[in-house]
Amino acid sequence: MSPINLAIVGVGKIVRDQHLPSIAKNPDFKLIATASRHGTVEGIPSFTSIEAMLDAVPAIDAVSLCMPPQYRYEAAHKALSAGKHVFLEKPPGATLSEVADLEALAAKKGLSLFASWHSRYAAAVEAAKAFLASTTIKSVHVIWKEDVRHWHPNQDWIWQAGGLGVFDPGINALSIVTHILPKAIFLTGATLEFPENRDAPIAADLHFKNSDDVPVRAEFDWRQTGKQSWDIIAETAAGTMELAEGGSKLSVNGELKFSAPEEEYPQLYRRFAEIVKAGKSDVDLAPLRHVADAFMLGKRKFVEAFHD
Repeated sequence: MSPINLAIVGVGKIVRDQHLPSIAKNPDFKLIATASRHGTVEGIPSFTSIEAMLDAVPAIDAVSLCMPPQYRYEAAHKALSAGKHVFLEKPPGATLSEVADLEALAAKKGLSLFASWHSRYAAAVEAAKAFLASTTIKSVHVIWKEDVRHWHPNQDWIWQAGGLGVFDPGINALSIVTHILPKAIFLTGATLEFPENRDAPIAADLHFKNSDDVPVRAEFDWRQTGKQSWDIIAETAAGTMELAEGGSKLSVNGELKFSAPEEEYPQLYRRFAEIVKAGKSDVDLAPLRHVADAFMLGKRKFVEAFHD
């Protein structure tokens, strides 16, 4: 089978760090065009808009959309309407409704839509899922704290309405939790901390439970300094499980059970190729639903202004 002719829209840091190396190593894809207001890829035809790219390069089969979520719906709709399969960076959109509309359009067109959740493909996630399925869960505590100045410097869009604020990294934790827990969880309460000068939260404290009343707490914070925290800790009948470092390491009762090198984005592109070949979509909105629930149910607390 010939490679899938791929285009990327939004050539920024995440594309250079993750997408381009993953695409280069995957024989199922051939990068043939990019569209970005500022970024380009050496040796690849570049355009300043998705419209110009789609008009100029009809051979495109699929498009990876890597711009901020507030602008993704319009680009995805144009790509699907032009008959292209679509890969959505996380989060898949600014609202649930727009992603549902894209899913319906993809189905109507017979195209593949992929809502990608890279953290689900962290090395130890499947091992954690298997462990939790084998025991009784008593409680879960998610600690996802990082330094926004380090990871998202001068990214004003992320602080705007629809940019999600601390939920931009926090949704990675939710994508893991919704995948590894045997039963669905439901938000029961939340506190969201908003800087006085921002439209999106800098911290969140979320409380969930499942149908068995198992408590799940998630703490997200963008003010962390020093060592960053991306951990999920579950108290179970078989002991304490810790899924650490963003899902790359699994320990039970302090003993390391599984660890492997990061392969998140290569796995995403393997999955995208798989669904394109199979003629289906993969659009799980559970992580984004929890974020929406937090904004609906959460109490707002205003804190001091934040400056980069």
